[in-house]
Amino acid sequence: MKLETQASNRNPTSLSAVDKYNVESAEILANSALHLPITQSAPIYEQLLSIFPTAAKYWRQYVEAQMVVNNDDATKQIFSRCLLNCLHVPLWRCYIRFIRKANDKKGVEGQEETRKAFDFMLSYVGADIASGPVWMEYIAFLKSLPAANTQEESQRMTAVRKAYQKAIVTPTHHIEQLWRDYENFENSVSRQLAKGLLSEYQPKYTSARAVYRELKKYVDEIDWNMLAIPPTDSCKDQMQWVAWKRLLAFEKGNPQRIDSASNKRIIFSYEQCLMYLYHYPDIWYDYATWHAKGGSMDAAVKVFQRALKALPDSEMLKYAYAELEESRGAIPSAKKLYESILGDAAQTTALAHIQFIRFLRRNEGVEAARKYFLDARKSPSCTYHVYVAYALMAFCLDKDPKVAHNVFEAGMKHFMHEPLYILEYADFLSCLNDDRNIRALFERALSSLPQEESIEIWKRFTQFERTYGDLATMLKVEQRRKEALSGTSEEGDSALETSLQDLISRYSFKDLWPCSSKDLDHLSRQEWLTKNIGKKVEKSALSDGSAATDKSSSAAAGISAASLKVLRPDTSQMVIYDPKQHQGTAVPSNTTASNLSNPVASVVGAVSNPLLNPSVSMLDSGSANTFDEVLKATPPALIAFLTSLPAVEGPTPNVDIVLSICLQNDLPTGQAKKSTNLPSQRTTGPAPSTSDLSGSSKSHPIPRRQLGKRKDLDRQEEEESTTVQSQPLPRDAFRIRQMQKARGGSASQTGSVSYGSALSGDLSGSTC
Repeated sequence: MKLETQASNRNPTSLSAVDKYNVESAEILANSALHLPITQSAPIYEQLLSIFPTAAKYWRQYVEAQMVVNNDDATKQIFSRCLLNCLHVPLWRCYIRFIRKANDKKGVEGQEETRKAFDFMLSYVGADIASGPVWMEYIAFLKSLPAANTQEESQRMTAVRKAYQKAIVTPTHHIEQLWRDYENFENSVSRQLAKGLLSEYQPKYTSARAVYRELKKYVDEIDWNMLAIPPTDSCKDQMQWVAWKRLLAFEKGNPQRIDSASNKRIIFSYEQCLMYLYHYPDIWYDYATWHAKGGSMDAAVKVFQRALKALPDSEMLKYAYAELEESRGAIPSAKKLYESILGDAAQTTALAHIQFIRFLRRNEGVEAARKYFLDARKSPSCTYHVYVAYALMAFCLDKDPKVAHNVFEAGMKHFMHEPLYILEYADFLSCLNDDRNIRALFERALSSLPQEESIEIWKRFTQFERTYGDLATMLKVEQRRKEALSGTSEEGDSALETSLQDLISRYSFKDLWPCSSKDLDHLSRQEWLTKNIGKKVEKSALSDGSAATDKSSSAAAGISAASLKVLRPDTSQMVIYDPKQHQGTAVPSNTTASNLSNPVASVVGAVSNPLLNPSVSMLDSGSANTFDEVLKATPPALIAFLTSLPAVEGPTPNVDIVLSICLQNDLPTGQAKKSTNLPSQRTTGPAPSTSDLSGSSKSHPIPRRQLGKRKDLDRQEEEESTTVQSQPLPRDAFRIRQMQKARGGSASQTGSVSYGSALSGDLSGSTC
């Protein structure tokens, strides 16, 4: 609903029919109506309320605009349209203000009219959790009534007492204040009488207060300013639906254990729910079925009538309403509903025909259903479903397959191109044990259907021969199926080959198989490889060709090609993880997911062990030179770090173990910048060559003697390089946490260990 404004945006008076349930546009339009005179704002309110008929805030805004100009007739008309459908306390309090103002100067007659208006209001919204001020206002009104004699005074006190006693057993926000007022009232009248009455109503008040505390939890989850819009996928709308369902379930549980008032509270909760979930068919259906289960059939009928007014296009609610009418014997009313579902012949669905045929068969007999079928088959909306439904119904009821067989044959003239109709016909013939006609049916269908649509027919044909045919016929049909579908299958000529899958299909039954589940997995994996082995070569060739084309093309053409190119992973390089494989044949750890973020590590591991990575061994001399250049540019500290990484026996390494091994290794420290503060002794040895990186990446245990020498060397470096040690600790919280974990994992170490970024070589902190 988009707001259509004039060029000057002075008079937004209409809503867009494209998105009429747009809440933001409705709020803008309603706010604009506040600043307009009633003659101009009235059409705006009427338009808003035609879209949101249960929006109590718009009704209140509309009626208050009429009350300001003292238009009493229009005010009464508006109240008559909205009060019973909008059980909203602020709207009803606006109504009582209007009634009191109209009857203020009418004396006793006006007071009586006002009292009746209060009773009328409390009968509808007195159970609301926000109705506390309404009860207080009503009690104050009763106390203000004049009493000419003792009898009238007694009647007034009795009316006040009854009002208090109803209010204190109603879970409202003001229940505690009402109880205190009631105590004061009874004590002011008679202390002796008050003691008995208060002791009688004390348990009821306590129960109502406990229910209020529980009820408040459900009520607080509800958005009371929400407009009634059709169901959407938004999280807010779904949460509101859940909140209302919880509230309804709570009220149905009768928490106060009061039989007389429980149904009224449930009805009130449903009516309030429908103010906000007005377009939800499940709420209408639940409300009507709740009435029906309680024996209130007339109330259920009224709910369905309101539901169809709110959702006139809902076939679900029409079927539900017709079912209710049929269940209570109102056959003419149910038939009218079915006829309304049929509606225009051009818009009638096949399902409507089928359901009406079933309705006529239940209530008027098979002959009436047959007559309607003869008319329905001429409808343009009649599909093969109607033929199947009527044929099966006639076969079941008449106990004579001739009628059903004739119906199926009549449908073959129109639905020979429908594979599902052929299968339904075959199932019917199977029930008759008519194997000759089943084979003839399959042959007729396969001769007329194209290859793409005959897959299911061939499947059913082979299954039939496997069950009821001899071995020669079974093998012949399977071979014909392969020849017929070889042109449409993805594997091409391989479909003509006899595989073990065919044997398993022949000798299996439902969930019983002539092999183990492991064999089935193995065969399915082989079948997938057979289908995709040719695709991998084609994809790799296409990717190489596209790369060469991009290099030779111009810059603009390369950009356009790259934008249209879809990047896919190279599945030929995927390796299935098997924890039981031997260590010597295991995939090196530098190819795990932990190194996907470090391409240099992957390059080092791939070059160092070409036997484990055939894709690297197949590289040409140009690619090898590229790897050599990458290795030359790799810092020695990074190479030493990669060689000391442990082998990973799974998809995810343990970070604490990796860090502890790094702390135990004697890693050379690279320098990102030349500095005179760092002595030359910091480089402990030459960088390892690529031959040192080959083999397993597992770290070997370090002797204690070497560990002590490294500690002494680190301690000496700490004394000599004060400028480096004075650098602050890293501010990265993740790195600090890893440092703390490493410190706890290597508690047996003493001295100082300095470590930093493996890429830059800069020291980033120290642990002692």
